[in-house]
Amino acid sequence: MRDHSVLAVIKFLAGLLLMAAGASFAGQPIQANDMGLSKGSVFDTPTPKVYRYDNTPPGESKVLPRAYLNAPPQISHDVSDFLPITAQSNMCIACHNQPAQWGKKREPTAPTPIPPSHFTDQRKAPGKVTENLVGARYNCNQCHVPQTDAAPLVENTFSPGRTKK
Repeated sequence: MRDHSVLAVIKFLAGLLLMAAGASFAGQPIQANDMGLSKGSVFDTPTPKVYRYDNTPPGESKVLPRAYLNAPPQISHDVSDFLPITAQSNMCIACHNQPAQWGKKREPTAPTPIPPSHFTDQRKAPGKVTENLVGARYNCNQCHVPQTDAAPLVENTFSPGRTKK
């Protein structure tokens, strides 16, 4: 019985707090600049900055570092001639399907081999590397994106070894 009365008092105080908070905002309309996360009015139509994809041929461009540990690498060359990427038409595997290169040191101009994880069916046979690319892995540009000259929207401060205090 005592627990119920304590709980009732807590609920009553929480209700009073909510009513007081609501009353303090009553009659004060929310301004258009205070509605969203963007810096400006939600009614503005922002014009994004123009950026360009790297049109350097495969094997000649600089590969950017990954954003975080085990992040999918960015595509370091132009892919406009390879689109759309489908299971029936996938130009990526013509160069990157090189299981013989797994674990070997790669020349800077050599294509990055498709990793063993892409040859493993995580649903039906986890841990078993097959000879063929798993069907779910043909959509390369679902995870891999072409490099651009676009500046990051926010600074990446992620560090896999750092913990919150």
